[in-house]
Amino acid sequence: MNAGTTVQYTTGRAGLPAAATVRRWVAAALHGRKGARSVTVRFVDNEESQSLNWEWRGKRRPTNVLAFPYSGAARLRGGQLGDLVICVPVARAEALAQHKPFKAHCAHLAVHGVLHLLGHDHDNDTEAERMEAMETAVLHRLGYPDPYTPIP
Repeated sequence: MNAGTTVQYTTGRAGLPAAATVRRWVAAALHGRKGARSVTVRFVDNEESQSLNWEWRGKRRPTNVLAFPYSGAARLRGGQLGDLVICVPVARAEALAQHKPFKAHCAHLAVHGVLHLLGHDHDNDTEAERMEAMETAVLHRLGYPDPYTPIP
C-alpha cells in the first residue's frame, strides 16, 4: 500500500471511492517502481476541473482526469510524483455513457493518471497502445475488466 498517497474530496464523499481504495489503485499503478512515491488524488466538481483545464491546457471545459507531475527538487524530495485531479461529474457521465460501474471508471482514471505522472503518454498510436496495455494489466490485477472493451 502506498501510505504517501493523499486523497482529497472537494465534492463530498457520498458515492465516491474510499481513500483506502484510491490508495490501492495508486499502489497498483506504481507496482514494481523503485523509490517512495507520493501522489495526491483530488476529486473535484466541473468548475474546478474547467478552471484547471483552462489554466494548464487552454481548454474551456472540464475533463475527466488531469495529471500534474512534479519535477526537479519537489520530485526528489520525499519521492513526490505529482497530483491527479478527477472530475466527479465528468467521470459519472462517462461511466453512464460507457455502461461501466462508476468505481471501475474511477479506478481506470486513477491508473491512467498515475501512468501520466510516470511519464507515459498517448500522443500517437504506438504510445496509446502501450499505455492502454499497461492500464488494462493494472486494472486486471485489481479485479476490474478491460476498460477499452465496449460493454453493450
